[in-house]
Amino acid sequence: MKVLIVEDETAAYESLVEILREADPAIQIAGNTESVSQTVSWLGNNPLPDLILMDIHLSDGSAFLIFEYIEVEVPIIFTTAYDEYAIEAFKVNSIDYLLKPIKSTELRRALSKFRKWSANDILSYLSKVSHLRVAQRYKDKLLIPVKDKLLPVELKDVCYFYTSDKNTSICLRDGTHFTYFSTLDQIFSSLDPAHFYRANKQYIVARNDVKNITIWFDNRLLLTLDTAVPEPIYISKNKAADFKAWIVSG
Repeated sequence: MKVLIVEDETAAYESLVEILREADPAIQIAGNTESVSQTVSWLGNNPLPDLILMDIHLSDGSAFLIFEYIEVEVPIIFTTAYDEYAIEAFKVNSIDYLLKPIKSTELRRALSKFRKWSANDILSYLSKVSHLRVAQRYKDKLLIPVKDKLLPVELKDVCYFYTSDKNTSICLRDGTHFTYFSTLDQIFSSLDPAHFYRANKQYIVARNDVKNITIWFDNRLLLTLDTAVPEPIYISKNKAADFKAWIVSG
């Protein structure tokens, strides 16, 4: 079994390694990452491990940010000193949730659970716990990967999100563009629909940046934003009434 340990505290990492080796000397430590950005990079450039042990509080933010950048299809055992994240943890492939300091007996039990479950068992489990819900919280910031750093960007400064050829970009009101490694579906699910609208397959637009609306010849709508766009933004005839209601509802 190959295990990736996502942990930014040296003592906690060494403790996990020791417990894992005591539990099963055949376990291989595939790697150790200490931050969101390191974990995203590691998972994108290495063979997937069989299991991930993941602390929730990392050096550059919450571990849940990882799932905004990439889709993690590896079972996870979360480790943390806080218990308020349990429901959210179980929504992202969590096999178990252990509170620090990690006890050997608890980690052994979690490993035993992992070994007994088949792929179908895991999928069934995840489908059940996915019905648990925490209160809806919309982001007010995004973390944009720029080289080896993460740049915090205020959503109030975003004019639109655009995708083309499977590449997604974010445009700010000052005209600055950034590449963002998520689909529009993933992005829109975290945005407040009172402020952002999914115009079509290529655009999400911010309400406050819609400059004017042109009624096109076939009853489509053509949007003009405060910032230049790479190609025209059309609202389909079927969505036109919904968009007009949205734009005046705020």
